[in-house]
Amino acid sequence: MEAEGLEHPTFFEFLFGMGMLAFSQAEAEYVILETGLGGRLDATSATEDPEVCVITSIGLDHMEYLGDTVEQIAGEKAGIIRPGVPVFYAQSAEESDRVIEKTAAQQGSSCKKIGKDAYEILGIEDKHIAFSCLNDYYGTTTWKLNNIGLYQPHNALLAMEVMRGLFGENGHPHLWKEALEAVRWRGRMEEVLPGVYVDGAHNISAVKAFAETVEKAGFADAVLFSAVRDKDYEEMIKYLCEHTEAACYIVTQIEDARGTRADELGVVFRKYTDKPVRVIGSVKDAFEYAVSSRRGGNVYCLGSLYLTGMIEGYLGSRENQIRGGR
Repeated sequence: MEAEGLEHPTFFEFLFGMGMLAFSQAEAEYVILETGLGGRLDATSATEDPEVCVITSIGLDHMEYLGDTVEQIAGEKAGIIRPGVPVFYAQSAEESDRVIEKTAAQQGSSCKKIGKDAYEILGIEDKHIAFSCLNDYYGTTTWKLNNIGLYQPHNALLAMEVMRGLFGENGHPHLWKEALEAVRWRGRMEEVLPGVYVDGAHNISAVKAFAETVEKAGFADAVLFSAVRDKDYEEMIKYLCEHTEAACYIVTQIEDARGTRADELGVVFRKYTDKPVRVIGSVKDAFEYAVSSRRGGNVYCLGSLYLTGMIEGYLGSRENQIRGGR
């Protein structure tokens, strides 16, 4: 690329190129490509003639690159739509839905919205969430996910509708229930220890979905939080304090140049809550303190995928040490 006068490829572009080569050599029948950022100018848009275009829920994120309104962000994400290629999307805000519908119409593409009223959550039990689909095609089947996130049934139904649109009965719908129950989505309301959950929520839309889940799942003994500087962490913290009932809040600093100082986060938390706020710089020490705070309720860790990765890395190394000690 440099020899041709182009910029050096980014890390994501390297991974994308490597992935496409690997898929080609493996002679993959179908490949699911997730955009790295936005869609219109994303590396994945270099591919031609996709079978289907899928857009998940849209919120305010990466605003420095994609725009500062949901309409602008939706416009960037709708950039993946190709002429005549079917579009499936998850209902979000009315403004973003309008942009997707308009773009699909301009491209001559069929467009199917998966509404928030297309399913009913039946309950959370034994670390699973159960739901039913309000569509005769799915009958009276009770679907289960190995995850307590209230937003996951919407994602699951979107995937099911894409499968149905692409393959119909040839997509083996009788296997979907078993497949969904087997899904393990790391870092998304994942229980890493008994009663201890990590969630990669790192923008206000995700924090709202997180708070809704916690409200259903039960009281929080502790909430552990960290964030990167280029996120609107004050808005996230304000919403957390107003909508998540917790006995205490713990803030830490992720080991990355973009990480926000723990003491800065502590100041913001104390601005919006009168509950105890503990500032602990080390992620390891902060996590151990959060776990030790559990008194029968749950512990939740959120605010950044970096935080989620660091916690899971620490737990993995700790498990290896335990096995080695034996």
